Amino acid sequence: MALGGIKRILVTGGAGFLGSHLCERLIAAGNEVICVDNCYTGTKTNIRRLLDNPLFEFVRHDVTFPLYIEVDEIYNLACPASPIHYQFDPVQTTKTSVHGAINMLGLAKRLKAKILQASTSEVYGDPSVHPQTEAYWGNVNPIGPRSCYDEGKRCAETLFFDYFRQLRLRIKVARIFNTYGPRMHPNDGRVVSNFIVQALKNEPITVFGDGSQTRSFCYVDDLIEGMWRLMESRDEITGPMNLGNPREFTIRELAETTIRLTGSSSRLLFKPLPQDDPRQRQPDISLAREQLQWEPKIPLEQGLTQTIEYFTAALGSSR
Repeated sequence: MALGGIKRILVTGGAGFLGSHLCERLIAAGNEVICVDNCYTGTKTNIRRLLDNPLFEFVRHDVTFPLYIEVDEIYNLACPASPIHYQFDPVQTTKTSVHGAINMLGLAKRLKAKILQASTSEVYGDPSVHPQTEAYWGNVNPIGPRSCYDEGKRCAETLFFDYFRQLRLRIKVARIFNTYGPRMHPNDGRVVSNFIVQALKNEPITVFGDGSQTRSFCYVDDLIEGMWRLMESRDEITGPMNLGNPREFTIRELAETTIRLTGSSSRLLFKPLPQDDPRQRQPDISLAREQLQWEPKIPLEQGLTQTIEYFTAALGSSR
């Protein structure tokens, strides 16, 4: 299939936030990219600049149904990733993670293709180990409102490693921590997009709990570089591998930084913590540093500034 070093690469969820950036990165490297998305949370706006590129093809398809296509590599990113979206139809969320993984693994098996699963730091749940290493098994509620996503992704990882052990499939599993940047959905309920949109509108900034819970924020360009390096790594490097920024910030710090960078008149509005919301989230990226020579480069303020510029334009703000 690959001619003259050009690979044909399938990206499921390719019209989403991360997927669209990944498609651009792969095309920039000279690959042919087939973007598959049912546009449940992804949008053709995210891939508009690629639609006329001869190396790019868009296919509207739901990965819970089999896909018959010829490719060399598969990046499986298909799944709503924000609580608002994945809790809207939790049964479908679980199906997307589990049936989607089965269908993409079956495709990779038939084609003898290498396949990467975009997993998540949510597999660690509300962690009792800090920071989180890949050896930590997690502290996840299997029957809570977030379980459709958390347990769906955990099951997908199980499937990937069973295909690896049983069928010797070439797999990669990336555990992605909080990532932000241009093309985030303005109504996805994630903390960075929430804060920026509220600040640009001079609305109260909604902080759950007292704001002391922590997160680690990785700019999208850094994350995509890590995913690409993992896919390009030796076959024996399967993961799971943490990809994220180990620099830890409190939610309150993020809110105050956002207000300062936007010049907003917003004030903080405190609300009760949602059920099963993790108190701490920080990746140990020692494995990625060692095996991929990868670590994030873009500091939070620089990344936030670029993200604010995107949302300012997207919201039609006059700021």
